[in-house]
Formats: sequence, structure tokens, C-alpha cells
Amino acid sequence: MQYFISHYNKESELKFPDDLIIYDTTLRDGEQTPGVCFSFEEKLEIARKLDKFKIHQIEAGFPIVSEKEKETVKAIASEGLDADIIALTRTKPGDIDAALDCDVDGIITFVGTSDIHLDHKMHITRQDAINLCETAVDYAKDHGLYVAFSAEDATRTDIDFLKRIYSKAEECGADRVHIADTTGAITPQGIDYLVRELVKDLKVMLALHCHNDFGLAVINSITGVLAGAGGISTTVNGLGERAGNASLEELVMALKILYGKDYGFKTKYIKEISDMVSKASGLPIPYNKPVVGNNVFRHESGIHVDAVIEEPLCYEPYVPELVGQKRQLVLGKHSGCRAVRAKLNECELDVTDDELIEIVKQVKKSREEGKYINDKVFKEIVKNTKG
Repeated sequence: MQYFISHYNKESELKFPDDLIIYDTTLRDGEQTPGVCFSFEEKLEIARKLDKFKIHQIEAGFPIVSEKEKETVKAIASEGLDADIIALTRTKPGDIDAALDCDVDGIITFVGTSDIHLDHKMHITRQDAINLCETAVDYAKDHGLYVAFSAEDATRTDIDFLKRIYSKAEECGADRVHIADTTGAITPQGIDYLVRELVKDLKVMLALHCHNDFGLAVINSITGVLAGAGGISTTVNGLGERAGNASLEELVMALKILYGKDYGFKTKYIKEISDMVSKASGLPIPYNKPVVGNNVFRHESGIHVDAVIEEPLCYEPYVPELVGQKRQLVLGKHSGCRAVRAKLNECELDVTDDELIEIVKQVKKSREEGKYINDKVFKEIVKNTKG
């Protein structure tokens, strides 16, 4: 048994698409995390690992930003990866030409659509935005690219205007349109309503690019898919501007374990990818980060450890090997005889029952004094107890 989850999950009838597309934007939006700048070699390494994980599409970068960025995107596109390689562009022919020079499979081209973006960022009218969308999608399709059109700040955009601009993109041959929840400002109920309204009038695939300002990026993505969307944007470790984007590892494991939807991802590489991106970004993974945090499969509390030793799924919803993690029994002030005995066996140390009781006392005391009970400290405690 690899996992054990709530049986109530199956009480609701849910319909997921058979061919959900996950496109990862760690190398583009993830790099827009303040202070993060991946090197050429790091981007290539991350792209290769994402491909090994079997990600469907990799958003490799924003070629117009710099010659170095363009060179990196082109190198990733030349790797011969199974994943489709896409690049970000504004709705400008020059941006699209830069992407074409990189030999990418497709582009995501975007324009702000909310009134606040149109008035204060773009300084254009709604009709101007529609014209930009039309020009960009036509130009990219004429050059043989896969085209996704993204409405920036879509979740704060008037729905009638959203329908108009998405319809124009569809009319021009866009392969996909994106709902960008640019400030993470929508609720799961809101995204459910928005997607259901849009799919009434659109035949083109809808995809979701959710930010995590309120911690809702993953559930908003899943809710949007259940409402009729067919694609989700993610980043490794949830990197991205401000609070980041929908976390690749959290999304994939929620789909696989909680919802029973396996889209073919090689989840055993999740921890490797997470550690790689953490090192490259210079951002440590919080110990309590779902799926990849160091504490996710660590157990200290005595009553918990006793159960975990007998059956790990008492306190784990799935086994750590599914995501490339390992289970750890940690000794501390909450540890009991069974946990200490397990550690003794692991260290190949034999003690009497009386010595075991004393070792447990010394472990608790040492931890309360502020010492971390690693193997070295533990062996010292055992040595002193045995005399």
C-alpha cells in the first residue's frame, strides 16, 4: 500500500480532462522571483530534469529581455527534449521574432486586460488591446508557432470584455487562451464561476496561471480544471513574483493522490528537482513545505513514532519514496522507548532494558537543554549510559 487517503474524497463526482496539460514556468516566472537569476548552465540542468519528470511544456524564458536570455532559450530548444519548449512574448512582432530565432515550439503572448492595467500600465483602450491580440496571434500563427494568448489580470477583468478578446484570439487561430490570476485575487468559487462562463462561449482550450498571494494557487488551479479548463501553469517550489505561483509538486501530488488522476509524471524525481531549483535560486525550502520539506516525513512524537514504526501510513498519506524522499525518526523530548530502540537498531547498538530507560531520559534532557540529537550526540549518550 503506497498511500491511504480519506474515503470521502470519492463521494463527489468530479470530471477531469483526460489530457490535462501542465506547463512549467520556473525558468521564466520563477526567475522573476526578486533576487533570483539562474545561470545558463542552471537553466539547462533544470530543463533537462523537468523533461525527465515528463513535464508537458517548459516555458523557457522571455527572449526579448536580453541576448543572454535569448541564447539560453535557444539552447534549451536545441536540447531535443520531449517537452514542448515555449517562450513568453509581448504582443509585439519584434518579441515574436526573437522567439522565432530561438526555434521554440510555441509562445505565450500577453496583454493586460483589466481596466486598472489598461489605464495605468498600458495606457490604451479595450479596443486597442483587442487589436494587439489580433496582430500578435495572426503574426505568430503565420510563422507556424503554437500560440497561447494570455489575458494578464484576467480575474479582475470585465467578463464581457474577456469573452471578446478571447474570442478574437480563437478567431485568429490561437491554440490556447490563459486566465492569468495575476495578483492571486480570486477565490475557488470565483474561478469556478469564471471558467464555466467562459467555456459556454469558447471552443479554444482554457488554461490557468494562478498566483499564490492568498495561498490558493493550487486549489484555484484544480477548481478551474474541474470547471472546464484544460491546462495549468506551475513553478517548482512555487517560485514566482511576491508569494509565487502554483507549486508543481503540490499540484501534481494532489492530483495523483487525492484525486486519483495520474498524468504520467515521474514523481520520484520531485525531490531532486526541488533541491536543484532551491540551490540555483538561493532560496531554501521551508521545513514544513508540503511534499518536499524536510519535515514532511520526519516523526518525533512518541505516540506517533510507535504507530509509524508499525504502519507508516498511520501518520503519512503516502510513502516518501513516491516523491524521492525518505522517512526519518527524529529523537527529542517527545521520544519514547520504541523510537530510541529503533534508533539503537539503526546504529547497531545493543543495550539492556534498564539502559534503554536511562538513554530515553538522557535524550529528553539533552533536547530540552537545546542539543539536537544527531547520530553523534546519540552515540555519545549511549556510551556515557553504558559507562
